Amino acid sequence: MTTVPTTLEIIAAALFAIAVIHTFSTKFFERLAHAQPRHAGIWHLLGEVEAVFGFWAMVLVVVLAFHEGWHEAVAYLDGQDFTEPLFVFVIMVIAASRPILRFASWCVKINASLLPMPRQMAFYFVVLSLVPLLGSFITEPAAMTLAAFMLRDRFYAQGISNRLKYATIGVLFVNVSIGGTLTPYAAPPVLMVASKWNWDLAHMFIHFGWKAWLAVVVNALAATLLFAGELRKVAAPVQKDSDEPMPLAMVVLHLLFLAGVVLTAHHPKVFMGLFLFFLGIAQAYKRHHDRLILREGLMVAFFLAGLVALGGMQKWWLQEVLAGLSPVALYYGSTALTAITDNAALTYLGSLVDGVNDAYKYALVAGAVTGGGLTIIANAPNPAGFSILKGHFHDESVHPLGLFLAALPPTLVAIVAFQLL
Repeated sequence: MTTVPTTLEIIAAALFAIAVIHTFSTKFFERLAHAQPRHAGIWHLLGEVEAVFGFWAMVLVVVLAFHEGWHEAVAYLDGQDFTEPLFVFVIMVIAASRPILRFASWCVKINASLLPMPRQMAFYFVVLSLVPLLGSFITEPAAMTLAAFMLRDRFYAQGISNRLKYATIGVLFVNVSIGGTLTPYAAPPVLMVASKWNWDLAHMFIHFGWKAWLAVVVNALAATLLFAGELRKVAAPVQKDSDEPMPLAMVVLHLLFLAGVVLTAHHPKVFMGLFLFFLGIAQAYKRHHDRLILREGLMVAFFLAGLVALGGMQKWWLQEVLAGLSPVALYYGSTALTAITDNAALTYLGSLVDGVNDAYKYALVAGAVTGGGLTIIANAPNPAGFSILKGHFHDESVHPLGLFLAALPPTLVAIVAFQLL
């Protein structure tokens, strides 16, 4: 039976479509900022990718308030779950702290030293392979933050070519999206269905984990070998004055903060309390911390919160599309739809379809993680990586078409892994 959308649902779908188009059109607003300096502030705001969905979600709330009344608009927001935006904000800030980054960089160097490659090539390979796979244990947003910072400081800041910048961010986004599927609790699209469908560690490894591991390694190795000549020439980063020895106790304390937030990821009152305690420690021991990325984290959270608010009224058409597809068509349809919707929202809506078989479940989730690197909105951790790396691209912006084309080859590798193996 076809669902008849309400007027508000149609308006919400239109606003969602406008937000997606806006995401791909931010350079237009940046040009307006230069052409109309009197109103440059608002144009710069609309030119920030991280502000797009939050802005159009605000428009939706205004429409709801006028159409249904202010109390109904507030009730709609109260009915949405904003735990993920809060979690991503907290995990970004903690994972980007100097003690965590120092520890992660040390681990990467140790693993890179075991590989028969030049130092910079080995470091690059490990960051693009091991760190995304760690996302299955420390969560994908944390893995994205760690990898993006290490890539930024070790390669992007060294003036690498535009081709290498795009190829790297494309592989990073895809590998983080599929690399979180070794466990049932780290990848947002898996987390949305794991409990309902009783997917445990064994199920994830048998059906997803080993395929994801293979695809991640192939993608990282292909990028490393393709740009081997340039990677060999990249100079090692110059040691900073702030690179004084980090006390072991400080590293352990921050790892405990990180672990505490990961373990309480579904309990915002708990992990926000831990975060406030973390802020107190960072303030008390300034000499062991760089500037916390509070602004960047808040912008990413604003982006994701807007996506949640707008996505809450897309069920009427998304569920209709998903319910009418065969498993193979569903896999490719899910991969494509993920590029214009958040993959966690996609799997959640797909899980609401009644009477589905195991083939449907696999196709839905595998497709959602496969397409998670194609755009900035495809996977919740992507805005975090975008926010950290964008400053080293032309005009401080990652071109959507450039990202899509860069992510396409590693996405095809993921398709082979999840569909043909």
